[in-house]
Amino acid sequence: MPIRVGLFHQTSYEYDRLISLGPQTVRLRPAPHCRTPITAYSLKIEPAEHFLNWQQDPQANYLARAVFPNKVRQFRVTVDLVAEMTVINPFDFFLEPEAEKCPFVYDPSLAHELAPFRVVEPAGPLLAKWLTTVNLTPRRTVDFLVEINQRLNREISYLIRLEPGVQTPEETLTKRSGSCRDTSWLLVQILRRLGLAARFVSGYLIQLQPDEKPLEGPHGAERDFTDLHAWCEVYLPGAGWVGLDPTSGLFAGEGHIPLAATPDPSSAAPISGALDECEADFEHVMRICRVHEDPRVTRMCNSRWAASRRLFPSTTATVPSGTRPPWGRTSGRFPKRSSAGWQIALPRAPCCILARGSGIRASSCRGGPWAAIGGKTVTPSGAIPL
Repeated sequence: MPIRVGLFHQTSYEYDRLISLGPQTVRLRPAPHCRTPITAYSLKIEPAEHFLNWQQDPQANYLARAVFPNKVRQFRVTVDLVAEMTVINPFDFFLEPEAEKCPFVYDPSLAHELAPFRVVEPAGPLLAKWLTTVNLTPRRTVDFLVEINQRLNREISYLIRLEPGVQTPEETLTKRSGSCRDTSWLLVQILRRLGLAARFVSGYLIQLQPDEKPLEGPHGAERDFTDLHAWCEVYLPGAGWVGLDPTSGLFAGEGHIPLAATPDPSSAAPISGALDECEADFEHVMRICRVHEDPRVTRMCNSRWAASRRLFPSTTATVPSGTRPPWGRTSGRFPKRSSAGWQIALPRAPCCILARGSGIRASSCRGGPWAAIGGKTVTPSGAIPL
């Protein structure tokens, strides 16, 4: 079973006085095309005196529309969900023959349906110059997209930008820096200029600390982490919408949970709505925890072996020559051995783990395939009791 994680997200607004709050649209429910299994979800809106209606926008994203009949002093949205971090291969698809190499042309009927995702903004001089440097030699579509995505990751520095709105592509190229939403919108406009249908995606990003650091490449998250994030999706015939994350230079995987996918960033905001003029204190809290995690087999380091021996010391005994060892043919699990004498470990704990270098797994209970000598459970020499 994959790792299950619980995500907590709370957004709070405290107003300096009682105000009239217009209808508020909340886009914080995983979208229908989310590939990461969501096993539990809840949305809580405060104050409790409100009317809530669930609906879907033209792109099928889930919207929660809240109407408040009375004036309010506080507005709070809390999301709790549980996600199964099933490993997703972002390249697990087959393209239609006409789309295997890029550039390609959409079928006329498909191009008509994708029209909102092909609208381009006026290109400034920097964007126009950037597009002239793109290699348009026909080659595999996946390779072409990987190159564009990784190039933006190298050329645009990531920064946390608290100002509202999204930078124009020209601003991002001028500053050579931007938040995840800025770089994603730049990628959307680049792909559209190159003839591909692309859309802007807002969602959750979940990153878990790996068990072991890789020998090469990025080391990944230093701790379990989650935050609101933005990326891009491009439509490929045969594959559908494929996620590209220019902030990391990677294709979207199980850690990318889309909440809203739209032609324009303004319609993908997590919360939007009108209110009276006032001053407000804003608070944003996000947490993640591992709800379920199956034990995984990893190599035990020398320090842990030593700690196990100190915790559960064992003694040894020698079985006389000619005596059939307890892991002989009768157990049906272990090979028969012949030697002048068998050395047996007599642990003080009922359970044992894999014997180092022996290829023999000890029983997890007293009544397993191990025989008893003098009323004590025995294991082969070198087995470390737990």
